[in-house]
Amino acid sequence: MTLLSVVLVAAIVVALLLGRYPKPGFTAPRTLFSDPLAGQIFFRLRMPRVLLSVLLGMTLATSGAVFQLMFSNPLVEPGFLGVTQGAAFGAVLAILLFAGSLAAIQVSAALCGILGLGLAYLLARKIRFGGWILRLILAGLAVSALFTAGIGIFKYAADPLTQLPEITFWLLGGLSHISWGELLWVFPVACIGLSLMLLFRWRVNLLTLSDETAFALGTAPQRVRLVLIVAATLSVAAVISVSGIVLWLGLIVPHLARRIFGADGRYSLPGSLLIGGSFGLVCDTLARMLLPGEIPLGIMSSLLGAILFAVILTRRGFRQ
Repeated sequence: MTLLSVVLVAAIVVALLLGRYPKPGFTAPRTLFSDPLAGQIFFRLRMPRVLLSVLLGMTLATSGAVFQLMFSNPLVEPGFLGVTQGAAFGAVLAILLFAGSLAAIQVSAALCGILGLGLAYLLARKIRFGGWILRLILAGLAVSALFTAGIGIFKYAADPLTQLPEITFWLLGGLSHISWGELLWVFPVACIGLSLMLLFRWRVNLLTLSDETAFALGTAPQRVRLVLIVAATLSVAAVISVSGIVLWLGLIVPHLARRIFGADGRYSLPGSLLIGGSFGLVCDTLARMLLPGEIPLGIMSSLLGAILFAVILTRRGFRQ
């Protein structure tokens, strides 16, 4: 854990010094004070973007780890309850109705992401077969499909010259527009959600047992599960509202953390948080540095995540 913390801090320092002004590559620290424009780029653009990429990775990875442990399913990711597709639906709706206003997109995406969870919960209450976990997963799949269909209709009706390109780029994910305002908008909600998930990490292991066994061991499983779902959903909806859709990060990092720390949530959740922060930062740094034109963050995270996932699954000693 100490090594992962050192790696994360070192990655933040390196990412802060990487840029394309005054020339592509590393920026000497003295340049930040001798060149006023370099200093403004560093403090106003690069620093909030780096910090938000770390927060994005931490939130998606920790939420994914919580869901995978809580639902005993290694293929679950943070948006499986309709949160991701709900946020995408809200963003697309705001692009069409409010001419691409950044504030409107963020608010609408966050609200619709939370709406996705609410609809999944209500639908799960109506399903008449299976246990609660199975019903919740099925409801999340149905709600995600509904939002996906709505996004398709909006894309079909959008102006192909103005609105459709903006919708496409938002759905691909990216942090190129990030400033201190977006970071301050996301930071409180994400930090509260992360704090709750880490505080309850001692009880996540009990949720892998039956509800009767967990209750006999002194835990109220329904209450703990509700707190964790709400904390994870709110934090994920907040970060997605400003980053767009970023896939694979919340799926692959928990697998890597369990390979290192085992399945014990007391260690795998903090491990997921640290690895996720570093992985999100690496993806965003490569996205803005590899090519003169920035690569969408969702594409870079999917590329690196899929490669890492294949490596993990083909290596010996994989632990779940």
